[in-house]
Amino acid sequence: MGGTPLKYLSIIAALIGHLWTTAVAESAEPAEDELPVLLQADELTYDRELGVVIATGNVEVSREGRILLAQSLTYDQKQDLLTASGDVSILEPSGEVVFANYAELTGDLKDGIVQDLSLILSDGARIAAAGGRRVGGEVHDLNKVVYSACDLCPEDPARPPLWQLKAIKVKHDQRDKLVEYRDVWLEVAGIPTLYTPYLSHPDPTVKKKTGLLMPTFGRSSDLGFIFRLPVFVNISPSIDTTITPFITGSEGPGLITEYRHHLQNGVVKLEGSVTEDSAEGFRGHIDGDGRFDIDDTWRWGFDVQRATDDTYLRRYDFSSESTLTSRLFTEGFRGRNYARAEALAFQGLEEEDDSGEIPIVLPLLEYNHIGQPGAFGSRTTIEASGLALTRTDGTDTRRLSVKAGWHLPFFGPLGDVYTLSASVQGDAYHVEDLEREDDEDFTGLTGRVIPELSLNWRYPFVRDSGQVVQMIEPIASFIVSPFGGNPDEIPNEDSLDFEFDDTNLFRSSRFTGVDRVESGPRINYGLKWSLFGPKESRASFLVGQSWRLQSDDTFPADSGLEDNLSDIVARVHIAPSRLLDLRYRTRIDKDELTPRRNELSMSAGPPALRISTSYVFFDTQEDSEFEARQEVRAGVSAKLNRYWRTNGSFVYDVEADEKRSIGAGLTYEDECLVFTASYRRNFFRDRDVEPDNTILFRVLFKTLGELNAQAG
Repeated sequence: MGGTPLKYLSIIAALIGHLWTTAVAESAEPAEDELPVLLQADELTYDRELGVVIATGNVEVSREGRILLAQSLTYDQKQDLLTASGDVSILEPSGEVVFANYAELTGDLKDGIVQDLSLILSDGARIAAAGGRRVGGEVHDLNKVVYSACDLCPEDPARPPLWQLKAIKVKHDQRDKLVEYRDVWLEVAGIPTLYTPYLSHPDPTVKKKTGLLMPTFGRSSDLGFIFRLPVFVNISPSIDTTITPFITGSEGPGLITEYRHHLQNGVVKLEGSVTEDSAEGFRGHIDGDGRFDIDDTWRWGFDVQRATDDTYLRRYDFSSESTLTSRLFTEGFRGRNYARAEALAFQGLEEEDDSGEIPIVLPLLEYNHIGQPGAFGSRTTIEASGLALTRTDGTDTRRLSVKAGWHLPFFGPLGDVYTLSASVQGDAYHVEDLEREDDEDFTGLTGRVIPELSLNWRYPFVRDSGQVVQMIEPIASFIVSPFGGNPDEIPNEDSLDFEFDDTNLFRSSRFTGVDRVESGPRINYGLKWSLFGPKESRASFLVGQSWRLQSDDTFPADSGLEDNLSDIVARVHIAPSRLLDLRYRTRIDKDELTPRRNELSMSAGPPALRISTSYVFFDTQEDSEFEARQEVRAGVSAKLNRYWRTNGSFVYDVEADEKRSIGAGLTYEDECLVFTASYRRNFFRDRDVEPDNTILFRVLFKTLGELNAQAG
């Protein structure tokens, strides 16, 4: 039967599909779960006596989720043999596609041989082979194979891709989700560069699988030759670890371990390392955290950070932290209430740190409550805390603190906005061995009660000219509280360092903690101007100052708040478009009108060429642990074309007249390869940590893994 009209093809296809699924043997009964075959073509011929189906022209066969396309097809029902030729393609249920010139397959499309085939994996990677065999629809045994994730050059498809693997034999097992190579060469730009008798990697459907990762190797000016070989271990669908043995030329071997565990109610992540140092002996560290939900209200967690010594993390380039913090906590959220209990331990890594003076915090209790709106829109607040600090050498502190407040916002007849607040703070302390400047050490109970009344006022003036909206807003806050409140029997544990700036100008207290409070009548005042233009353009300006009835020696010298009249603080932000963003913050001496603090930052340019700079200057405050600083930072990032991008950075200490760090990087990325080269020069020096140069090269063959190299 030839040249069948199109309207009859569906009837013939259904008939052949029925015969196909039932005529494996004349007396055989079909399996109940067998799926029918759907067949369509331009022309169909069926020889009932021979049991042969012939289809030509745009042939399409679909069965059990597999789809075969070809120009011609012959199916022998008695032998259950399907022969396809001419632009043969098979779409697998997994998303993979097989292309071939000729294929002999069983009727279910699962077994057979294929000639001159190419295979497109679900992630876009390609496999080409002279021939292959399909087993069970899940295994491909291929001969003379080329594998690559790179696209072919559209102008010259015959040109070798950027990288490819050439192997004598390849086995792609979809059951084990593994691609295995025998006698394989890695070619880069058509040049053989690396040979291995065996190579394997997971197929694209695998998210994680146990095996070796690409090694890291290079040289450090401090540690000498470095080699790292990570091993990934997939313990279970929710647990995995990476174990990385490493060796260094000057300090010997070591081990890095990462552990990840996803639980039904939380997650745990841990990282640690150990090594044997020629000068220090055993060295190592641990860094990890965990978060766990208890119920809809409560959760608990931990953070652990410890190192065997001060400089280990910086010397082996694990971290540049100056303080390590470990804690155990639980916290709850319900409505307008928040509660927290935690314990903390610290490890100082600076040379001047004294472990005996570093406290253990056990416990730290906190509770915060914001009430529902009451009469006239008023609301209440409660802040409560409990604290115990213990030292082996120094002051031990126990503290209970409660602050209750009432707040009433309202509007004036002229559109001015007010907030009236009243609060009472009560603190009780038990102190042991508190050093005092003008008296003997204090041990005993002490406390205070600080009432406070404040009125915040602002009067916004808005002008809308169509394209531009402007707002001018004078702001003031009036605060009344008793003088004093900071006797020398109360230690200062949580308010040692603070900065008077535009962010805390209108706060009732500039201190960061509870141990110090602002006292006496005072006024904070300022002016804010804002502009909002078209296409997200905007600008703003804020300037302000504080005045108190009498000076307060609680504030250290050079803080800007030690006198009746404070320094002037200001902020400017200008962003005329997405291509330019300027920010400036300053604190100006009220007497000499010279800056005590300057912060200037700029970011300019489109994403293809973005430049950022910043300048920071501030004086040292009395009794502050932070020294004076004057620093310039600059950075640039540029996208050179579709594939290449570069970046650079620079940090310069103006105060010390020396460079802190210099860096530059170059990156190439396409659909199959990522290559980066970077240079870094650090000028930091601390005991056994010396200034060093580092050049880092990183190659990522997409779908295969990473190759890292560094030298310094």
